Amino acid sequence: MNVKSTWLYRMVMMIVIVAVVIGPMNIAGAAGSRTDRVDRPWMNTSLSAEKRTALLLQEMTLEEKIDLVTGKVNNYYGFYNNPIERLGIPALTMADGPAGVRIANPDVQDKQSTALPAPIALAATWDTEAAKQYGDLLGDEAYNTTHNVVLGPGMDIARIPWGSRNFESMGEDPLLQSQMATAYVKGIQSHPVLATAKHYLMNNQETERFTTNVKVSDRALHEIYIRPFQEAIAKADLGGAMCSFNKVNGEPACENKTLLTDLLKKEMQFKGFVMSDYGANLSTAESANSGLDLETPGTPYGKWGDQLLAAVKNGKVSEKTIDDKARRILVQMFSKGLFDHPVQNNQIDVRDHGKKARQLAEESMVLLQNKNNALPLSKDKLKSIAVIGPDADNGTVAGGGSSLVNPTYTVSPLEAIRNRAGKGVTVQYAPGTDPISAGDIMPGPSAVPSSLLTTSDKKENISAGYATYGDVEQGLRGEYWSNNKMEGNPILVRNDGQVNMNLGFYNYQGLNAKSPKIPNTPTTLNGLISARWTGAIAAPKDGDYALSLTSLGSSKLYLDDKLFVDNQGAKLSTTKKNISLKAGEKHKIRIEYRADYQVNGRDSGGMVRLGWEPPADASDKLIDNAVKLAKKSDVAIIVTRTYDSEGYVERSDMELPNNQDRLIRAVAAANPKTIVVQMSGRAVQMDTWQDKVPAIVQAWFAGQEQGNAVARVLFGDVNPSGKLPVTFPVNEQSTPVSSPERFPGVNGIGDYSDGIFVGYRGYEKSGIQPAFAFGHGLSYTTFGYSDLKVKQHASGKKSTRTSTVEVSLKLKNTGKAAGAEVVQVYSGKLPTNVETPSRQLAGWSKIELKPGQEKKVRIELDPKALSYWDEKSKAWVMPSGEVPIYAGSSSQDIRLTGSVTIPAASKGKAAR
Repeated sequence: MNVKSTWLYRMVMMIVIVAVVIGPMNIAGAAGSRTDRVDRPWMNTSLSAEKRTALLLQEMTLEEKIDLVTGKVNNYYGFYNNPIERLGIPALTMADGPAGVRIANPDVQDKQSTALPAPIALAATWDTEAAKQYGDLLGDEAYNTTHNVVLGPGMDIARIPWGSRNFESMGEDPLLQSQMATAYVKGIQSHPVLATAKHYLMNNQETERFTTNVKVSDRALHEIYIRPFQEAIAKADLGGAMCSFNKVNGEPACENKTLLTDLLKKEMQFKGFVMSDYGANLSTAESANSGLDLETPGTPYGKWGDQLLAAVKNGKVSEKTIDDKARRILVQMFSKGLFDHPVQNNQIDVRDHGKKARQLAEESMVLLQNKNNALPLSKDKLKSIAVIGPDADNGTVAGGGSSLVNPTYTVSPLEAIRNRAGKGVTVQYAPGTDPISAGDIMPGPSAVPSSLLTTSDKKENISAGYATYGDVEQGLRGEYWSNNKMEGNPILVRNDGQVNMNLGFYNYQGLNAKSPKIPNTPTTLNGLISARWTGAIAAPKDGDYALSLTSLGSSKLYLDDKLFVDNQGAKLSTTKKNISLKAGEKHKIRIEYRADYQVNGRDSGGMVRLGWEPPADASDKLIDNAVKLAKKSDVAIIVTRTYDSEGYVERSDMELPNNQDRLIRAVAAANPKTIVVQMSGRAVQMDTWQDKVPAIVQAWFAGQEQGNAVARVLFGDVNPSGKLPVTFPVNEQSTPVSSPERFPGVNGIGDYSDGIFVGYRGYEKSGIQPAFAFGHGLSYTTFGYSDLKVKQHASGKKSTRTSTVEVSLKLKNTGKAAGAEVVQVYSGKLPTNVETPSRQLAGWSKIELKPGQEKKVRIELDPKALSYWDEKSKAWVMPSGEVPIYAGSSSQDIRLTGSVTIPAASKGKAAR
């Protein structure tokens, strides 16, 4: 062998040895350099995530592990943990969700991202492919805006129809939410980004969410509340879960060993990590030993860090426990690609992502009512359209709180309707009511309209938040102090159109809904605050009125310098008093407010509203102007909205806020062709006006392309196919959770004695007729159902037990327009003495058909819809016998019925 060949042989052998011992070079970037292969063997991408984690843990000090599991607060990322540069561990850079990527860093794309339709709107599509696309877009934008963790999806069951955070949920049914959330998680994690399911567990209301103790049965947990988490773990390899503030069966969720360790990690075999909601961890050793893996604190809430290190050193927490936490985090970071694919700051595709947002919004819209085919509108038959609504000209109508996204652009309903109608149609706008704000999330009567209030007979040189009429400044003169005693000079003086204030959390970091009609309030007034409003009030007509104050903190209303209403405000509540007033007669008015009570140990931050309950036919200038416009228009389109947000409270009623229900009744009386487009994340009360309008469209919070989506549905460019993922009750008294014990709870205890009868299950059990049923949604075409068949598939050659049940039927488009129908299959009462629902969703399929087209639809039923959770055996049980099967267009619109007979199980067999 010559020298050259010997040299070549040695080089080949050296490469082989290196390849065997160290592994191939990681070509993903600097993390896979030759130095890393030797000095950082955990960067070897040919090894499993578990092996890489084991190698890394061997090199970590206890202090570094503690640092890894202790989150920080960062101005750019919010939730955050430090990178450990010595070991090449990247930071977890977290972005709020779940309706878009909430960018906090002003240096990243001007903090703008695509504002998607709210998750409740996504659920209304009943389309898992749409859910995957939604998650894919989120994952893409998160990664390309420097984030590797998305704090979403929300998997809280929408138990309360008017819940302030329902817009973040994917509905009231565990099967629907499970399948939609699983697809959403898969979409996010198709990128080097972790999804974080929230809130684990029982965070089903905002009222007293920090302190409420949820009493819930083991059966309800398994059949309703953990199902979405369980499915995402089993079918989408969920990376993270966020524990909630509330207590569950007496223990805080973030230190609840039964929930975190026994149920989540052992029974559900969750391999990811559990992080706390912001400030939700209340302890050190207790939470660490119960199964919390990552604390995301914030001053003054942090309980880990140095305190956790001390707990390990004094033996209260073992280092093995810390290792398990670090291992869980690192395995997910390795398996999801966070080490090998560092986050980027690449410009997102605004045009393409906006188009996808519009398509999702279009598919989500639910046609609730359409008498005499009032919709779609025909441009050829219209000469004039009145667009009415306080935010019809606003393209940023969205849920507040951590879900609020700074959109790349917006399109308002008014703008889109004008564009779609074209030059041949006159489109005019009237607001109809004062703008909707965070104040409207509070319960109690609507705020007194600004047009009935005046500061003086002459304009004053102060900042104006509302319009003026003639020479009179509308609204009241507001003075604000940053103490709760009105001491010293006020730090802010301005004109406020209404007294309808809700600051604190709702005024932090732009969380209040963006609107040029809402004046900005300095964040220095978010804690200790007192305020005084002065001016005059005049009734619009003779009659008996009730004037009220809704507040947390003391509030007083003086009328003609005499104390008229005194609200102590120890809890958020309303105090009102009746008075007879004459039209146009001015009365001097003064409101004094002090934030002298706290919420969860924190200053209440300013919550007060001057409300009214006028005679039924009373109106104000804003409504009168809208009526005048409606009378002279061919069609009136009223765009209503609610203000929904996480925070401290939700309304205790379902009424549209800020006099919008009065607006609808007045406009509908003036123009019989009145269309209502409802933008909300929750159910609203419609019984006072539903029969007065021919058509209602539930448009949800539809994202930045909301205007175009609304216009395309109204004009028939899109045939609506959305179905309600929640039941819409008639009013707040007609629900399965209407008792104070069930909502908001009594003496700090939330009684979940409704058990498994959540949503439509509860309406069926109680015999309560809803306004619109779960699964309801009309179309511009019609569908015929026929030929229902139920087929059983045996689980094995030696067993007669069924493992799957398949329902098939024929679906035909019997109308004149192409459209999509969601075929829903429900199982009936199970053949057992155990109480089970008379109807529960067992499967569905969304089918698009051209006019006259017919397709055979096959739907495999969820085995758990044929089973129940047995608390004694702690297992799913599928009882033998005949089970009714229902197929139709909603939970109440049943078109076909059949049955399936479940054979007796072999000994020890149960549904899984």
